[in-house]
Amino acid sequence: MIGTLVNTAAVIVGGTIGFMLKKNMPQRITTIYFQAVGLFTLSIGISMVAKLDHILIVVGSLSIGSLLGEWLNLEKGVEHLSELMKKRFKIGNERFSEGLITAFLMFCIGSMTVIGTIQEGTGGSSDLLFTKSLMDFFSAILLASAFGFGVVVSAIPLLLFQGALTMIAMFFGTFFTPSIILGLTNVGGVLLIGLGINILEIKKLRIMNMLPALIVVVLLLWWFA
Repeated sequence: MIGTLVNTAAVIVGGTIGFMLKKNMPQRITTIYFQAVGLFTLSIGISMVAKLDHILIVVGSLSIGSLLGEWLNLEKGVEHLSELMKKRFKIGNERFSEGLITAFLMFCIGSMTVIGTIQEGTGGSSDLLFTKSLMDFFSAILLASAFGFGVVVSAIPLLLFQGALTMIAMFFGTFFTPSIILGLTNVGGVLLIGLGINILEIKKLRIMNMLPALIVVVLLLWWFA
């Protein structure tokens, strides 16, 4: 899993650089910077849903996944966990959990992640994940300078998620069909658009409670498509 390990290190280093830059930002600059990050997040999300196949499955996945997440109340659990981490490591950043979720979706949900881990897991090249690592390095600087330490911590779920995909690809590489990869990308794009709306403070959406949609879309596409 050399590609995933390099990717994890890139997020940690880039996030640390961005976190250090954040400390020297005045409030006026921070405000406009958040607006820029919000627009950037929206644009990434829109690009991920530009090619939308299996619309009914994507909509159904978002609906079922949101109901599951609301029933489990994932957002409350993550907020509680982030508060514990902030106290444990003495992190004074009120947007810790938002930074963690935004970074996780940006770094982990997309065609480059899935295709790259499949290539590596099936014994192919790690070049795609190396390219993704470089992109994530600069994205981590941008995000951490806005959200803070939560972006650095996102390296942990990144390692677990991409590592799990690589292991699955080692044994079930043919499971990830182009339809499943595209469906994951589409649902991830919709969630990123929602995060962009949150960052811009247009409306508060409970994006964390919608995350089970990423699992539901894989199961539905595997069964029907």
